[in-house]
Amino acid sequence: MTDSSSRKAAVFGASGQLGVELVRELQSRRYDVATFARAEVDIAVGAAVERALASCDPEVVFNAAAYNQVDVAEQEPQAAFLVNALAVRNLALACRQMDARLVHFSTDYVFDGQAHHPYTEDDPTHPLGAYAVSKLAGEFYARAYLDRALVVRTCGVFGVGGLKTARGNFVELMLRLAGRGQPIRVVEDHVASPTFAPLLAARTVDLVERQQSGVFHIGGGTPISWFKFARLIFEVAGLHPMLLATSEREYRTAARRPKYSALANAKMERLGLAPLPPLREALETYFAERRQAVSTPA
Repeated sequence: MTDSSSRKAAVFGASGQLGVELVRELQSRRYDVATFARAEVDIAVGAAVERALASCDPEVVFNAAAYNQVDVAEQEPQAAFLVNALAVRNLALACRQMDARLVHFSTDYVFDGQAHHPYTEDDPTHPLGAYAVSKLAGEFYARAYLDRALVVRTCGVFGVGGLKTARGNFVELMLRLAGRGQPIRVVEDHVASPTFAPLLAARTVDLVERQQSGVFHIGGGTPISWFKFARLIFEVAGLHPMLLATSEREYRTAARRPKYSALANAKMERLGLAPLPPLREALETYFAERRQAVSTPA
């Protein structure tokens, strides 16, 4: 395999909380990384994607850009489909033209949550709403045009990059709510596997360097309800807000969500990649990195 010191990579969505970790991980492995933020390249425009990739001639392209406003997508499904599906087609076509590999990130929401066990890559998909349909379509586009596309499904991503993004993440949402001094209600009947962004980035690059393709799951490794995750966040943060359990019946949203969408990482682990650490350990690392990010001037 080519020495990574001479390898070129491109990252779209480079300013998001996963994108910043991908850039950091790739640079630590001595890749030459070209970064493209949303404001710089509109991946929904095929010609713009082609120009961006022609400017850096990468061997591997990471797509961490996404439309992830799950509830808003029910009112604007075209906007979700444009970014999560048709833009992935643009990337796949450009990668095929340049003989570059594409790594695309998808979601646990491609499942309907009826399995009640951590989902494997072989479980049937059944998206429940506009956002989920658009993400599954993106998977299809990536694999339709490229023989070696790598699709990584993940779940509930949180990283310190969320401090600087408009959408943030669940950890930051809980911290903001705790600061208001009001009771916090979180659903206890929805289970996921929240995933620490730096670990997701590292395992993804591991898969690339092992020349893997197809669909892989990289979830947090710990099936947990959002209520229990919130409680764990406050424990690790040393906070004591009034946290109340609620349910899907009481907390209605515009979009239907899978009630159980934890992901199984067995396929990844069979390749010899290390299992993800316990969620508490990931949160401790998150808060350590967060303290450093907050104390360091921009």
